[in-house]
Amino acid sequence: MAAVHNTQPQYGTTNNSPSNQGTWMDMPPSVPGCPAGLEYLTQLDQVLVHQQVELFEAMTDFETKNRYVIKNSLGQQCYFAKEESSLFQRLCCGSERGFEVKVTDNNGQEVIRMRRRFKCCAGCCWCANSDTCAFFLEVESPTGTFIGGVRQSQSCWYPMYEVMDASQKSVFNIEGPCCPISGPCCTCDFDFVVSTTDDSATPVGKITKQYSGFVKEAFTNATNFSVTFPMDLDVKMKAVLLGASLLIDFMYFEENQDNDS
Repeated sequence: MAAVHNTQPQYGTTNNSPSNQGTWMDMPPSVPGCPAGLEYLTQLDQVLVHQQVELFEAMTDFETKNRYVIKNSLGQQCYFAKEESSLFQRLCCGSERGFEVKVTDNNGQEVIRMRRRFKCCAGCCWCANSDTCAFFLEVESPTGTFIGGVRQSQSCWYPMYEVMDASQKSVFNIEGPCCPISGPCCTCDFDFVVSTTDDSATPVGKITKQYSGFVKEAFTNATNFSVTFPMDLDVKMKAVLLGASLLIDFMYFEENQDNDS
C-alpha cells in the first residue's frame, strides 16, 4: 500500500498545483526503462481523475482551461493536469477545440504531455474512418517522445476508440455506452470498456465517468473519472489510457451544462 504524507510540494500553490492540498503519494523508486515521473503508475491498477470546479466558468458560462487532480484509489494525489489552449478556440469551438494537457508530478515536473490538434470536421462517429474526421490524442513522455495515442473509431452509434502504442500499432479498443449524456437527474455511471483487439475482445480495463452529485452535474462541467487497468500493464500504455479518459471527457461531457440548459 502506498505511504501517505502531507508535505506540500516544493513549488507551492501558485502555478501548477491545485489550491486545496490533500495527501500526496510518495514518489516510488526509479524503474529501469520507465520514463521519469511515471513510476507512480507502476504501483497502480486504478487512477481517479477529478476535474476541478472553475467558479468563474460556473458563474458566467465562460469556458476556462480545464484542470484535473489525478489520485490513486486511496485518494492520494500523484499528478496534476492543466489544459493549455487558445482563448479564441475555447470561445468559438467549445469542446472541439485543440488543446495540450501538461501533466506534472508532485514536485511540479512535467512528466506527460497530451495533445489533440484542432480539426474543423472531426467528432462525428459516422465519419471517423477518415483521419480528417477523427480526433486523435497524442501522448508523450517525456515531452517530445511519442509513447502512444488514442484515435476515434468509426461507429454507427456507440463511442469507440483505438488505443495505439509508440509504433501506432493497435493495442486496445474502447467502447462506450450508446448514450453518454449525463446530467443532474441521470445518477448512473458511464462505462467505457477497454478490451483486446483480437476476436475474443477480452475486457482488460474500464474508464468510468462517475456521477458527481446533483449540484456539480447541474451547474458545472467538472467531471470525475476512474481508470482501471492491469497492474502489470506497460506503464506507457497506462499513461495513454489516462489520456483516453481526458479525450472522452472533452468529447462527451465538456458541454453537458449547455445541453442541460
